[in-house]
Amino acid sequence: MHNKLVTAAEAAARIACGSTLCTSGFVGIGVPEELLIALEQRFLDSGTPRDLSLVFAAGQGDGKARGLNRLGHPGLLKRVIGGHWGLVPRLGALATANAIEAYNLPQGVISHLYREIAARRPGVISKVGLGTFVDPRLEGGRINAATREPIVRLLEIDGEPHLFYPSFPLDVALIRATTADERGNLSMEREALTLDCLAMAMAVRNSGGLVIAQVERLAAAGSLDPRQVVVPATLVDLVVEARPENHQQTFATPYSPYFSGERRAPALERSRAPLDARKVIARRCALELPAGGVVNLGIGMPEGVAAVAAEEGVLGQVTLTAEPGVIGGRPFGGLDFGAAVNTDAIIAQNEQFDFYDGGGLDLSVLGMAEADRAGNVNVSRFGTRLAGAGGFINISQNARKVVFAGTFTADGLELRIGDGRLQVVREGRAPKFIERVAQITFSAQQALAAAKPVLYVTERAVFRLDAEGLTLIEIAPGVELERDVLAHMGFRPRIGALATMDAALFAAAPIGLVLASGLESAYTDRVADLAAQHYERVSHHPASAFRKLRLDRRALQAQPRDGFEPHAGATALLREPQR
Repeated sequence: MHNKLVTAAEAAARIACGSTLCTSGFVGIGVPEELLIALEQRFLDSGTPRDLSLVFAAGQGDGKARGLNRLGHPGLLKRVIGGHWGLVPRLGALATANAIEAYNLPQGVISHLYREIAARRPGVISKVGLGTFVDPRLEGGRINAATREPIVRLLEIDGEPHLFYPSFPLDVALIRATTADERGNLSMEREALTLDCLAMAMAVRNSGGLVIAQVERLAAAGSLDPRQVVVPATLVDLVVEARPENHQQTFATPYSPYFSGERRAPALERSRAPLDARKVIARRCALELPAGGVVNLGIGMPEGVAAVAAEEGVLGQVTLTAEPGVIGGRPFGGLDFGAAVNTDAIIAQNEQFDFYDGGGLDLSVLGMAEADRAGNVNVSRFGTRLAGAGGFINISQNARKVVFAGTFTADGLELRIGDGRLQVVREGRAPKFIERVAQITFSAQQALAAAKPVLYVTERAVFRLDAEGLTLIEIAPGVELERDVLAHMGFRPRIGALATMDAALFAAAPIGLVLASGLESAYTDRVADLAAQHYERVSHHPASAFRKLRLDRRALQAQPRDGFEPHAGATALLREPQR
């Protein structure tokens, strides 16, 4: 260790001008704060290093000064390729002011790029991003006019469009672990997540670069359980022992044994959330939870769905996940977002996105900043406000069903909720349903092509995505259609068979939530996908028509259709799509 253990200042001094730097972290989890402080201080003291290129997958910051915000100084950075920008406003300000070259790519794509770089493969080939602002036929992921180089290309493979995200060398990795032994082996037993630390270290090592690890503590050589070593010593060049205040488990929690999985959290009585718009929306979204299904909840408004499920006693009937690698348990929010208690497993972020991209999610509930007539959603860019896509594109494009959640209007909205009714006291000044979104983060066209069920849930109205665009299907009791809904939209939606939202959503008492038989639905949908793929292989006809088929596993015989034989594992009857 004597040749690897250095101070943070000594480590920062090894970073050369013009280097391409990647950093670990998710919000405030796994952020190498001690190293970022040292790098910032070196630049402020000496003006070097300059013109760095920065790569990060997830947002790493507190929305103010910590995390990657420490690198937000003119001259320090030349180019930034990031997944989520909302928590790094100092970097966002440089980007929107044309002071740096800046790109916004899907979080999962950047996470996967680390593996491609490590293996010296040409890059990531994926359908993730098609039809969104990342698509080179739209913006190509470029944030400003100073960013000219295209780094996303359109490819056609077997007659279908894909996006190609090329690999590039990485010179420096700043990663974080719990313990380093004297050889430099790293374990992460007290971390809430493992993230992409191993893939990043491999990518930088195989690029001929420098891997610098921040740790909480040191240990004797050979004392670490080799099965607990996440990053082996052969990949680590320098180790820095951090001060405790710069090695918090999250930016909100110094340390919780429940986040690390050291202990299981007891079942504590939780106070019920107040009956407000957020709770009404979360309750309506919770009605879509599939029993036995795998679910992702986004940051912000969707976080309330977990609270509602816990309050209603059904949290154990679904498997909640979060994109940085959490499977099972209950995810937390705010600056603890990404951490969870009582998890079944914590895996690497790139592995989680493998599962997500492959269609492993039965449902995702995501935020909705604005939506348009066609059903497109924007959560990434609003004028000079740069939020970034994060994992939103990967998740919304590949989950089997998507529910977008948000208030109907914003900025000053006041409501009166109770006794099974909703009344608008003062309307929000900012409409959310507009003719055309400023940036496409979710492509309705791609969702329709995949026959994906999509809902848009607000406190007073629920919409469904149809071929014609948004269709209004529910309104709240106490709400007047023309005055409270249509008058505050930038377009007139198609109006279907209009139903009234359940009055229980607007009452103080629990709603008595009973989850739908989602395990059967999730199972049969997956078999339907296998059936469609098999049909496509044997018949050489497109499988798109089969995407809408539903399986009834109560039937024990299958009828061949158009030369199609059911998958051997399916004890179900294919029937015509329900309309």
